[in-house]
Amino acid sequence: MVNQSVYPINLIISATQKTIMISISAPENEQILLKRAQALSGLTLGEIAAQVGIKVPKNLTKEKGWIGLLLEHVLGASAGSKPEPDFPELGIELKSLPINHLGKPLETTFVCVAPLIGLTGVVWQNSHLKNKLARVLWVPVISERHIPVAERIVATPFIWSPSVEQEQQLAQDWQELTDMIVLGKVEQINGKHGDILQLRPKAANASAKTKAFNHKGEPFLTLPRGFYLKTAFTQQLIHQHLIVE
Repeated sequence: MVNQSVYPINLIISATQKTIMISISAPENEQILLKRAQALSGLTLGEIAAQVGIKVPKNLTKEKGWIGLLLEHVLGASAGSKPEPDFPELGIELKSLPINHLGKPLETTFVCVAPLIGLTGVVWQNSHLKNKLARVLWVPVISERHIPVAERIVATPFIWSPSVEQEQQLAQDWQELTDMIVLGKVEQINGKHGDILQLRPKAANASAKTKAFNHKGEPFLTLPRGFYLKTAFTQQLIHQHLIVE
């Protein structure tokens, strides 16, 4: 049983039993999905994986997305690699969030691949990024590096939609980064651009290239880019929904 006293209040709903009934069918509604997710709180990834017969990797060096895939499987996500929310019938995206024992995010959160061409007619309201962040099931996982993968603990999941102010900031950051791409300045974008969003390379290796245009409108090959949420923003979400000091 998890010793909840070592964590901030509400970060973890301690599991009342070590064996739970996991249903991998698609959830019928948001309430069922949230209840199913919160039933995992207080369990280790090893305990969850054992119940569905999935082997836990020793480390995530070559399987960085393993935690997200495990959660997708046990919660009944059906989108796979399709460009739509993980639970398309509910319009809900699933995001695992590695945190430390105090609830601090350990890394930025990948949202989606950023298009570097074909941006004519794309605005915030019809962007893939807005669609992905419209409704999100966050599943924080206590994932400090010294903790073996199998012993990492699921914290309390919660469902979130951007507030008016948060969406305005997301839209502003998206517009700034998209304008730079359109103007052929993708190679000049760094972590300083955007207040809560950032654009950075997203590729399995340095040989993966995609087409973009430079400031002269000439095509060239560059690393694929992805939109990420900065840790300061996801930290706000954790405190807003879970942590009572």
